[in-house]
Order: sequence, then structure tokens, then C-alpha cells
Amino acid sequence: MSDPKIKMNLSCPMPQLDFDVITLGHGSGGTLTQKLLDSGVFTVLSNPFLDQRHDGAMFTIPGRIAFSSDSYVISPIFFPGGNIGELAINGTVNDLAMCGAIPKYLSLSFIIEEGLTMVEFWEIINSIKSACDSAGVLVVTGDTKVVERGKGDKIFINTSGIGEVHSQANISTSRIIPGDRVIVSNQIATHGMSIMSVRKGLEFESTMKSDTRPLNHVVKKLIERFGEDVHFLRDPTRGGVASVLNEIATDSKLGIDIFQKDIPIDDAVAGACEMLGLDSLYVANEGVFIAIVDERVADEVVSLLREQDETTEAATIGNVTAAHARQVILTSSIGGRRVVNRLTGEQLPRIC
Repeated sequence: MSDPKIKMNLSCPMPQLDFDVITLGHGSGGTLTQKLLDSGVFTVLSNPFLDQRHDGAMFTIPGRIAFSSDSYVISPIFFPGGNIGELAINGTVNDLAMCGAIPKYLSLSFIIEEGLTMVEFWEIINSIKSACDSAGVLVVTGDTKVVERGKGDKIFINTSGIGEVHSQANISTSRIIPGDRVIVSNQIATHGMSIMSVRKGLEFESTMKSDTRPLNHVVKKLIERFGEDVHFLRDPTRGGVASVLNEIATDSKLGIDIFQKDIPIDDAVAGACEMLGLDSLYVANEGVFIAIVDERVADEVVSLLREQDETTEAATIGNVTAAHARQVILTSSIGGRRVVNRLTGEQLPRIC
């Protein structure tokens, strides 16, 4: 059974089944595989494309296309604020949104370890459906494999997505110039610390929840309002804000100044980071993006973001500079300055 602390999200009631756990036979491609798919995937995620049950999907998208693929191996698979299913959908939706695209269609592939309970699988499938509905996307094709017990970690998910690039979007590091403002869309480090809060021996007395959410709707509003004044977008997942800013500085051959006092972070999250000796700038996020925008519109961008439910804590945290090329410099709350280096090694394993 799933963790009793995790609230079940069963928008579609679970059917009566003649099996309680997933076995190797469910990955054989035979009768058990069909029963597994019919009892969950095809039922809950039904749409005209998926209902064809073909090995692929055929559709038409006009204009420029964005494509993204990602795999999710998070541990634990259920965590405060979400689970691996909605994380997988939101992650790929957001990667497409960061390209300035309107996400349309996703593939969905499972690698399941034998022994995963059907209750857990059903919760994941329902969360996938809910995330798809929120983002306005369809799962149109996919795959299911089952591996022996001990060869996985309950379930791994791969999602790939296709979207239509917005006609007003022009997202590229080549468009970043000195004077551009660096904006973060919400409080940082919440996802990473919510995962740590449920790992063995690391439980905190707080209500931290993952910030996993689709960002495509708010990004679309941003692009429709500000168009090419939005120079670059990226979601700081693994490696956090620091890693993304270092990538931007390297690729643009420019420097970035950020200011600690302006970086939004929840007090409980900041306290947990301090307790564990973690730098919040390197902690993973799942419902946050960084925008590099023309300095003329920066204040308006922040105002628009703060009006959206997904981005109420948006803030300008720094600027792009011609000085200290390829470096990110942080000015601390007490006025000291230090280089924010690239992450070496893995600060938080299995975070997404």
C-alpha cells in the first residue's frame, strides 16, 4: 500500500481487479499486460489519439515545433504535494514552456518494478490525468515495461512532449544583453526540501510541500504581453538556481549579479537548508522558472507574475553585466560578495 500520509487523488474510482500487485507477467506483452493497461492507462487517460492503441500517434501541428524528453526516478515516489506521476507530466510541460512553446501532446512510458501495488499505480495514473488536464495536454502514446524485484525502485517514468512555439516567442541565450534583469517566478528550493522532509531520518516539523505545477499557462501570458522582450526562460530543476545561472553566464559569455536579499524563499525551507548545511541556490525546484528580460519591462513582468496563482512571490533577483564574464556573483545580505560556482557532484540525489 502507499504511504498513509499521502492523500490519495482518485478522480477515477479504482476498479475491482483480480490482482493486487504488478508482476513480471504484466510486462510480457500478453494478457496480463492488456489487463493492466485496460484497468488503468487506457481508461483514465482516454482520448481519441490514445484510444487508437497504435504503436505511435499521428497528428498535425502547424508552425515551429518544440520537442523535449525527460526521465523521472525520484525517491520517494510519493511526497508532500505530489508524486512521480504529476511530476513527470509537469516536468515535460514546463520544459516545453521554457522554449516558448504551447505544449500539446506527450508520450508516457513506465518502467515498473514487480511488486508495485495497484493502489499505488492507480494513484499515479490519476495524478497523471489531473496534471494533463491542468496543463491542457494529451498523452497520445507510450510504453510499459516490468523489471524484476530489486532491479528498479518501484517505478520510473519517461515522458516526451511536443508543442507549438508561440509566434511571439524568441527564446535564446544569444538574445541576452548587459542590463537585462534576472527574475525568479516564485520561492526557491521548496521541492528539494519537501523531498528531504520525507526521507528516512530527515523529517522536519513543517508543512513544506513540493511546488510541482504546470507553468505553461503563465508563460503564455508572459509571452503574449511582452513578446521578444522576454529574452530567455529556464526552469531550475536539478542543480537549482545556481546551476541555471551558471549555464546562462557561460553560454551568453556575460556575467550575472544576484542579490541574496531579493531571492524569495520560505522561512521553513531556508531553516531546513541551514539545518542540513545545504545552499538553497543549488536545491531543486519543480514549479519555478527564471526569466531574463529587457530591463525596460522587468517591473511590469514581476507585476504580471504576482497576479498569477502560480507565481505570487515573483521577484527581480539580479541583472546581467558585461563585467566578470561567465561568472555569477552573489552579494550577500550583509554586503559581502562571492562567486556562485557550478555544483560539483550531487547535492541531493534522486530529487526528480
